[in-house]
Amino acid sequence: MTRVKICGVRSVTVARAAVAAGADAIGFIFYPPARRFIEPEVAVTIARALPPFVACVGVFVDRPREEIEDIAALVGLDALQLHGQESPADCLGFSRPVIRGLRVRDKATIVAARSFDVAALLLDTHVDGVPGGSGKTFDWSLVRGLHRPVILSGGLHAENVPDAIAAVKPYAVDVSSGVETNGEKDPAKIRAFVEAVRRADAEEIKESGVR
Repeated sequence: MTRVKICGVRSVTVARAAVAAGADAIGFIFYPPARRFIEPEVAVTIARALPPFVACVGVFVDRPREEIEDIAALVGLDALQLHGQESPADCLGFSRPVIRGLRVRDKATIVAARSFDVAALLLDTHVDGVPGGSGKTFDWSLVRGLHRPVILSGGLHAENVPDAIAAVKPYAVDVSSGVETNGEKDPAKIRAFVEAVRRADAEEIKESGVR
């Protein structure tokens, strides 16, 4: 089953809507320049409102290790998503599993991804000057031969996520702008996205059975 992460969550209401829709994880963006930035103290309130077995992921961009660990402990994060210029060595030694976010420009990005010893690789779209959340897709055919679970991101929404799952067969999909209306998370779009993922999973199972 393809896991679903709703990223850029900034309120208890949206977090609960994501959980009700069937999301497996929510993402908090701890990168101050980002439009979806959230203060750690607010994230604590949201995390405490979640039921068991829903993962909380913190997104960080070139933040000092000590600050990352402090925020992780305060909020009770389950995983850390490093989405800046972190090297393979920079991703080691954390107290929680690390997801390395990479912006895919071409095949060279995929080759470089193999050097990261992390829990999972999140593949987003390269856009100059933007560390993530561009809302644009990349060439999914580039994703081949990775030895880590792949979390697919970048321009996904309810209409194209079935094609993305069929093409990549990722461990998980990550969405933010694709479930927003006028820059805010839309519960109806969150439900539609999760439902599209589940239908795609069912179709994959059906096709596997036919073979």
